[in-house]
Amino acid sequence: MPAHAQRKSSRDLDREFLKGVARAFAGAIIFALPMLMTMEMWLIGFYIDPWRLILLILIQVPLLTALSHISGFKETEGWLDDLLDAFVAIAVAAIAATIILYVFSVIGFDTAPGEAIGKIAIQTFPASIGAMLAHGQLSGGEDDDNSKEERAKHGPYPAEMLLMVTGALFLGLNVAPTEEMILLSYMMSPAHEIVLIAISLVAMHAFVYSLEFSGGPRPHPDVGFWSLFLRFTVVGYALVLLICLYLLWTFGRTDGSGWNEIISAVVVLGFPCAIGAAAARLIL
Repeated sequence: MPAHAQRKSSRDLDREFLKGVARAFAGAIIFALPMLMTMEMWLIGFYIDPWRLILLILIQVPLLTALSHISGFKETEGWLDDLLDAFVAIAVAAIAATIILYVFSVIGFDTAPGEAIGKIAIQTFPASIGAMLAHGQLSGGEDDDNSKEERAKHGPYPAEMLLMVTGALFLGLNVAPTEEMILLSYMMSPAHEIVLIAISLVAMHAFVYSLEFSGGPRPHPDVGFWSLFLRFTVVGYALVLLICLYLLWTFGRTDGSGWNEIISAVVVLGFPCAIGAAAARLIL
């Protein structure tokens, strides 16, 4: 290849990367803005147990790497490239969160370093998801089609499970820190909780398979209702409940509570997380 052609190709790659990073910043702010402006998230960043925060940060890496493999903010050539993109997304998210929190005076130069790090780090999780998904959601129809082709190529079942986990985490992060989740769990009786579980399962399945929203997966005509319901909806809901338990534990909502209270809170949080899991399969 001639030297001028190599230079042009290198410039094109650099331009595409910079465009991808700009989209990542936009996605980080759009996805994380509700949490960046939520008082409970500021307080959790102040008092969260450091080891729980470290675990939350570590979980980001494999999640973002897998998301990059399906729908990153640039085309990748392998898992190492996806891993590098995951760290880029985390860096972009941390910078975006720092800027927004500083502008809102949530942190400043007089803020204690530990407090500032906690407040920024807790916001990095949702912001990094937004940064990674910006490629598919902010780049137009062609890139979205490529993402769907990538999902099909790497197997629909693991990809669909990953999307449900991502949607549940994102929506769960919006509401898990709030006092309303705990208050609702105290107000509801076991009968209410059973009804809520049924509604969550019905909503998860109906949103994806029954209401025929644009972008939803189309089941093979030979696949029956119960096969789809058990393999995708029930398994997806089980993952949702595990995510809810993890989020409540991370934010200290399970500390000092008995199993009855914890299960009630998990079921309550499971409703918005189930909606998020279903919506992710339609949107992403």
